[in-house]
Amino acid sequence: CGFAVGATPHGLLLPGFEEALPQSAFVRIMPGGTTEQITLRLGVLHALRESGVKVMNDARAIERCIDKSMTTFLLARAGLATPRTLVLEDPQAAQMLVDAAPGDTVLKPLFGAQGRGLRRLAPKAALPGTEEMDGVYYLQDFIPPAEERHADYRVFVVGGRAEGAMRRVASHWITNIHQGATGEPVPATGALAEIAVAAAQAVGAHFAGVDLIADAAGRLLVLEVNSMPAWSGLHAATGLDMAAPLAALLAGERAMA
Repeated sequence: CGFAVGATPHGLLLPGFEEALPQSAFVRIMPGGTTEQITLRLGVLHALRESGVKVMNDARAIERCIDKSMTTFLLARAGLATPRTLVLEDPQAAQMLVDAAPGDTVLKPLFGAQGRGLRRLAPKAALPGTEEMDGVYYLQDFIPPAEERHADYRVFVVGGRAEGAMRRVASHWITNIHQGATGEPVPATGALAEIAVAAAQAVGAHFAGVDLIADAAGRLLVLEVNSMPAWSGLHAATGLDMAAPLAALLAGERAMA
């Protein structure tokens, strides 16, 4: 995909849609690549929206979720609780923050998914060099498990409704299904659902996988919002079909709640 200004009627290069654009587009994945490649792909999604195509999720929501710092900022601005988070370029300032932290700190890549690249640092632990972190340190307070096992929650939100939820349990502190965690079904109701829906709305996502964790006091904190979530793990844990509500929303058979 790309741009074909002056070469196609709509100015875009979309195999199979040379003459007319589709009515809608469902964004399942944003492959890794160079900054230029990702910028081009997002540019095509922006252009589709500007051309009247219904895009799920919109490029703006994808950008907000790919960039963890913007996700965290928007969640906090919406009044949603998150772990204390600091994002900066200065390695010396970042090290001072880790040294002064009251407990462990989680170091995350600014762009990343499926639990890859996460590090848990004890107070005063040495940070990796700037090249290894691509020049940016995303630091978040580690939330100790409220129970014996490490656990968090994934809620699947579609069209402003919580369609399903699971509790992800692991012996390790990284509770991602792709990292070996086990999913257990939980009701997508109450505060869990309300906070997840609000988190998806905060980033402007039509659908999202929202990750939450309970602190020692039982308060739910939002960790991340995924604008291109997989749902195979949720389906395995709950038996719920997420494709049906997604298709209904994309086809216009269901309105945003």
